[in-house]
Amino acid sequence: MSNRTTPESRAKPLKRPTQARARFTVQAIFDAYVRIWQRDGWAGLTTRAVALEAGVAVGTLYDYFPSKEALHSAYVRHCIERLVEAVDAQVVQAPALSWQQRIHLLIELLSGVRRDELSWFHPDMMELEPLVAEQKYQLRAYAELLAMWRRVLGVCTDLPQPADDRLVEALHLAVWGGRRYAMQLRLDDRQMQSWAAEMEALCVARLGGSAAPVTDPSAAERPDSFPSR
Repeated sequence: MSNRTTPESRAKPLKRPTQARARFTVQAIFDAYVRIWQRDGWAGLTTRAVALEAGVAVGTLYDYFPSKEALHSAYVRHCIERLVEAVDAQVVQAPALSWQQRIHLLIELLSGVRRDELSWFHPDMMELEPLVAEQKYQLRAYAELLAMWRRVLGVCTDLPQPADDRLVEALHLAVWGGRRYAMQLRLDDRQMQSWAAEMEALCVARLGGSAAPVTDPSAAERPDSFPSR
């Protein structure tokens, strides 16, 4: 078996921390990574600089991340995991909330409008996706976020009617896709707040049954549904 390092393997984290000390070390590396990116940009970021700022040996960093692309990939994964954990703790497991309150909290967390946002996202991160994110990992993140929506709606026992699975997936796409596009456009805080409020109103309206669903799924497949290009 060849041990050659390929560009694809260098873009992948080598292992995940399991013990408390290892998790502390990796968190320190992530924190240093964010500080350096914010200060010097992606071009000025090196694994050696991250190790120095995190206070760990370069070899220790390489135990987990063979390149800065691998570090970036792991950080994005970390952001998604923290987001899912926060939704589960603050929305799914929260007692005595109405379904509207749960949706409000969900949209707050997903849209990134909170001042105490869990993780740091930057528009340039999307430009790096071809380097660090294979399609299968994109699909895995998509499935995890969609499952999170389903858990939220699963505890909304006071919904006027059960949420149709196609509607749930459409709302997930609208909110998460909208956030990514808004980030790419670098919308300011006021614009983001306005967008998040409208997304919440849309979700509440559809889940509350005030807008008619598509009754004929085949309509979306008809030639006259979407203009040809």
